[in-house]
Amino acid sequence: MREISEKKRKALENLANEQGVISALAIDQRGALKKMMGENASQEAIEEFKGLVSEVLTPYASSILLDPEYGLPAAKKRAANSGLLIAYEKTGYDTSQPGRFPDLLPIWSAQRIKAEGADAVKFLLYYDIDESKEINDQKHAFVERIGSECMAEDIPFFLELVSYDSKIADVKSKEYAKVKPHKVNDMMVEFSKPNYHVDVLKVEIPVNMDYVEGYGSEVLYTREEALQYFKEQSEATDLPFIFLSAGVSAERFQETLVFAHEAGSQFNGVLCGRATWKDGVQVFSNSGAEKAMEWLQTQGKANIEALNEVIQKTASSCFHKFK
Repeated sequence: MREISEKKRKALENLANEQGVISALAIDQRGALKKMMGENASQEAIEEFKGLVSEVLTPYASSILLDPEYGLPAAKKRAANSGLLIAYEKTGYDTSQPGRFPDLLPIWSAQRIKAEGADAVKFLLYYDIDESKEINDQKHAFVERIGSECMAEDIPFFLELVSYDSKIADVKSKEYAKVKPHKVNDMMVEFSKPNYHVDVLKVEIPVNMDYVEGYGSEVLYTREEALQYFKEQSEATDLPFIFLSAGVSAERFQETLVFAHEAGSQFNGVLCGRATWKDGVQVFSNSGAEKAMEWLQTQGKANIEALNEVIQKTASSCFHKFK
């Protein structure tokens, strides 16, 4: 079990529900959201949509994840009982060289994020456990620096890990599905080491459910094999960990959480983005804010309430993993 400071514990209590489970809403997307809205989408339009999501859906979420570039007005619209995470990374990654290197937003720091009223700092890292030592050592040092910043500010550090393979272009492919359990679970082992000062891991599910027996049209993993990968994932870390939805449908994400629970996974909640609100983007772009708000108040609310119902039955308190 990990030790945690009183300030970090209080911040995590703000981010979690009464059961100690993190049922957070993510809308820190920037490049991806702009693509969904159309490349000509203005700063004002993106800010407005994020604001609608925050205003309508945070009454049903324990916290919300936003970015400082478009999301700060939305932070002020969140429900009083909803905690706040703020993303520290630039959107995307460096495409000018191999390695998918990250970068930080140049005018932000853990100190400034905390000053905005955030309860936690979130950082996204693309990571291939099998990439060269030269590349991965740079990423290790990068995460250590952020961890040290968060320690200095006494603010929780949420590390979002997204796996890839430098030799496989399509992470949704059958080829990648074969190596995904190793990629996801082994990088969790790495970043659970104490030198990174991570407090909560935000991670992918360890398999591609489209290739699990009974879920997809083609079987790469039997049901038993897939259950075992979820169990191994849970055993790969002593940190609290939460699942990201990775753009799948609301129904598929909910099914996956039930499957994880069946496997004995001791996951501690979700940071769910597009699975909750993505269909509202088109409504907003085509029909405007009023119709988008109607969609969020009906289908968006139904999505998040259905997810909360599943989380209540499947996730466990993050505080079980702290002294």
